[in-house]
Amino acid sequence: MISLLVGATGCLGAAPGDDPDDTSEVASAVSTSEGFEAGTKAAYAAAAVTLGTGSWNLDDALIGTTTSDVLTGTRSGRIRNSGKITMLFDRSTGAGTVTIHHAVFGTDASGTWGLFSSQNSGSTWTQVGATRTASGSTFSTATFTVNLAGTIRFEIRKLDGGTNRINVDDIAVTDFGTSGGGGGGTGAALSKHTTMGIPAPASSSTPNAFLSAKSGYVESYNASRKVPNWVSWELNSSYLGSTARQDDFRVDDTFPSSEAQAALADYSGSGYDRGHMCPSADRTLTVAANQQTFYLTNMVPQAAHNNEGPWAVMENDLRDLANAGDELFIIAGGTFSASSNTIGSGVVVPDKTFKVVVVLSSVGQGVSAVTTSTRVIGVMMPNEDAQISQSADWHTFRVSVDAIEAATGYDFLSDVDPAVQAVIEARVDNQ
Repeated sequence: MISLLVGATGCLGAAPGDDPDDTSEVASAVSTSEGFEAGTKAAYAAAAVTLGTGSWNLDDALIGTTTSDVLTGTRSGRIRNSGKITMLFDRSTGAGTVTIHHAVFGTDASGTWGLFSSQNSGSTWTQVGATRTASGSTFSTATFTVNLAGTIRFEIRKLDGGTNRINVDDIAVTDFGTSGGGGGGTGAALSKHTTMGIPAPASSSTPNAFLSAKSGYVESYNASRKVPNWVSWELNSSYLGSTARQDDFRVDDTFPSSEAQAALADYSGSGYDRGHMCPSADRTLTVAANQQTFYLTNMVPQAAHNNEGPWAVMENDLRDLANAGDELFIIAGGTFSASSNTIGSGVVVPDKTFKVVVVLSSVGQGVSAVTTSTRVIGVMMPNEDAQISQSADWHTFRVSVDAIEAATGYDFLSDVDPAVQAVIEARVDNQ
């Protein structure tokens, strides 16, 4: 069962260089959260099942409990052919966002699926957002921005029609007006580092979307992959000083022992760099701030041609903007597939690394300053040396934010006004 972070009891707004081990978590709230743990259905034939949130119809779908099912807890939904999982009840408080974990069953081929909504008790249905692809044997998160008031119910449909099977789990629905896509400030309530919004659900009770809100950055960490899903941070000149690079790579001692992590030995001799997501050089005001970036939970296995080439040059160029007085909000992570490489004890290597950057003109500006003219930079860079030159120009890897959302299932800039999002996320930076 997953809990989507949509509200906060406190805000992590510490000044740069504050306690590097501050991992305060905020209270989570979600109005509908379904993890299939309360129900039993072992056959694919259509039937209604009473789950924790109410009655659902599973048609060419069942509740999987086998070792081939990808699960959170002991159960998940499994769909084949053109099957569907349908709410048989209405929510009266509308919907802000819907998030769903998805993966392929066992060694089956990838499958496509979609989310559909109905505001007339299931008489007619409308697809929400883009069709998604389940392609890996560990959960990925699909986030849909709904923003519809009134009564609503949802249906998950497998769209490819094949006999391949997919698992879905951790269905989380927030109320209309409380979360992503509506400029509601959910991200800022968590931390200044997530001012632009929370890209995907995370909580301190979800191993593969483990929320760690530090003084220097916020991350969602994936214990199955042993790398972060995404890392989000603010950058301006107040974070930059003269502190030397500390190079104290280490496991994250702020994480619970139950959260599996990469070890130094996993990277040794692997052929990949320990690639920072929030860069060391973005946190040079104090020793403590710089040390915080050397947790292995802030890193992915990164190809040297990527990490030491265009990725590093882009980082330097972004710091130049910060030193010139701009306010930047940055989110970085990786894309994954069923064929992603691994190193060491199962640390998963991203197929590509991505970065989303919002550039504002003055320190202290937030979502209200984002307009259709705001510069937003998106990049996706190949993460194998054979696929990228160390001398490549990072500008050649620019893509739209929409393209990164399609590759990751995340919802970036979700607290920005939806009309503004539609413009800035479709555009490819050309400055």
